[in-house]
Amino acid sequence: MRIDDGVYVLGGGAHGKVVVSTLLEAGRNVAGILDDNQLLWGSTVLDIKVKGPFDILNDQKHPEAIIAIGANAVRKTIAARFQHVSWTTVIHPLAYVHPSVRLGNGVSIFAGSVVQPDVVIGDHCILNSSCSIDHDCIINDYCHCGPGCVLGSSVSLEEGAFLGISASVIPNMNVGSWTMVGAGGVVIRDLPDKSLAIGVPAKIYSDGSSFDDSKGN
Repeated sequence: MRIDDGVYVLGGGAHGKVVVSTLLEAGRNVAGILDDNQLLWGSTVLDIKVKGPFDILNDQKHPEAIIAIGANAVRKTIAARFQHVSWTTVIHPLAYVHPSVRLGNGVSIFAGSVVQPDVVIGDHCILNSSCSIDHDCIINDYCHCGPGCVLGSSVSLEEGAFLGISASVIPNMNVGSWTMVGAGGVVIRDLPDKSLAIGVPAKIYSDGSSFDDSKGN
């Protein structure tokens, strides 16, 4: 059974609200919202109904969808569940993305963001509101740059890196895979994998082993 046409939004939480808004502003039809949380079924987000669990996608022949969950590890897990889905990339009309930018599948770029020439953005990444990404940066799969983040030129974010609100990275730095930079942190040296860095300049607070990325909405 096919429910209807359009893009399915996977996630009915607060982040899902911004993704729905971005899709609508970009002129896309939203087929419905899906969420495994039964308490959300039948509710609405910006007048779009939460129709049921993610597995509704398995009833669709060629569904389009986007994962609207901020937690990087959760997005990776969901993407692996649905191999037949065409993952939609959406760019808010008030964002600027240079034509030379290479975009992966399932990417969200929100209002006010600027992405300069020859940037590479991998699958299922999020550039939240008003991010600034300078030229020649590489943002690997499942990264999330929070609102107001700034990346200088030729920065590399490895898979699953998370930058909190207004975090900054100076040019030519590397942020390791599944590493997290706290809100307002300023990265002035390379950060290893699976670390948590905070402060100005950002210092490694822990190896990240106690940080749970699965609770994003």
